[in-house]
Amino acid sequence: MRLFGRLMVLLTLSLCYASSVFAAGYQTISHPVDLFEFDSVAQQKQAIYLAKTLRCPMCQNQNLIESNSAVAKDIRLRVFELIKAGKSEDEVKEYMVERYGEHVLYQPSFSIKNAMLWGIPIVLGLFMIGFSVGHIKRTIRGID
Repeated sequence: MRLFGRLMVLLTLSLCYASSVFAAGYQTISHPVDLFEFDSVAQQKQAIYLAKTLRCPMCQNQNLIESNSAVAKDIRLRVFELIKAGKSEDEVKEYMVERYGEHVLYQPSFSIKNAMLWGIPIVLGLFMIGFSVGHIKRTIRGID
């Protein structure tokens, strides 16, 4: 029983020490995104709208405003900095696509690669439907 009591005291002390270490570390973290200042309200609205149209590369279908991941905060800060520097929405999107790929765009641009990505399954599906209909017609004619 004494051993159990000592273990409980050690466990309690270790938890108190760990919580003080992690709590102190957590409180010292600052988020420059939350404190970012724009030159005008219009610039702020443009940056927020743009951040809503970009997807977080680490999250499941969340935009940069909705996501609380560290990566999303860094990207959001970069978007805010680029908008404040006078970059247009297209320039910011090009920068993000170069850095993270087209996955960050909710509406990717039309390209041959995207057309093939969507077109090949549709063509194969139509081919299979046509083949199935032809096979059924031949089977029915063979029975009659």
